[in-house]
Amino acid sequence: MTYEIEIKSLLGADENANVLREHIIKKGAQKKSENSQLNHYFINGDFETLTSLMENHFSEEKQVLLKNIIEKGESHSTRTREVDGTVKLVLKASMNDTTSDNGIIRMEFEEDVNMSLDNLDKILIEAGFEYQAKWSRVREEYILNDITICLDKNAGYGWLTEFEIVVDKDGDRDAAESKIRELMDDCNVIELEQDRLARMFEYYNNNWRDYYGTNNIFNLE
Repeated sequence: MTYEIEIKSLLGADENANVLREHIIKKGAQKKSENSQLNHYFINGDFETLTSLMENHFSEEKQVLLKNIIEKGESHSTRTREVDGTVKLVLKASMNDTTSDNGIIRMEFEEDVNMSLDNLDKILIEAGFEYQAKWSRVREEYILNDITICLDKNAGYGWLTEFEIVVDKDGDRDAAESKIRELMDDCNVIELEQDRLARMFEYYNNNWRDYYGTNNIFNLE
């Protein structure tokens, strides 16, 4: 099982994203990828039915990992994702007092499936899930040492950055978080507080049809 250590910062305007981009490149960051993404979030549903319906789409090893995060994680966040034509099932679960949707430390399952995004969505709906919201974004992904830095232009949010380290040992989580915070201080970016992030997330979920697939943004303090 892998653990995702991730801290977000809201950049908002293009010029703020440009400043951060130039700074990390000067520090030696290498651009790994740039892509367009669709992310569909789901709520409710039956995980036992979902694992059964997905059984033929994953290896035995991946099935074990999926069951593990369902059984050991809390407050699961269930998503389908399309990245430049590649479709994935994504499941995240919280490991501390932050949320599984946007928290700092989370268990993570993210695997490709050989089907369309629409067909994967139908499997989740068959398992009793329902749409929470649909999200769209353009992502630039950079690597600096062992830290992944994503610059995301999100419908609704504008520019958002994520600093992330993925570890496979429980004991490495605190050191990874400290390393991320040191780099964020060097980049002069401020953590997006969890309560504000939760308000933004709730607002978007209630109004996602006004933003999905557009350049429209909102601002909540």
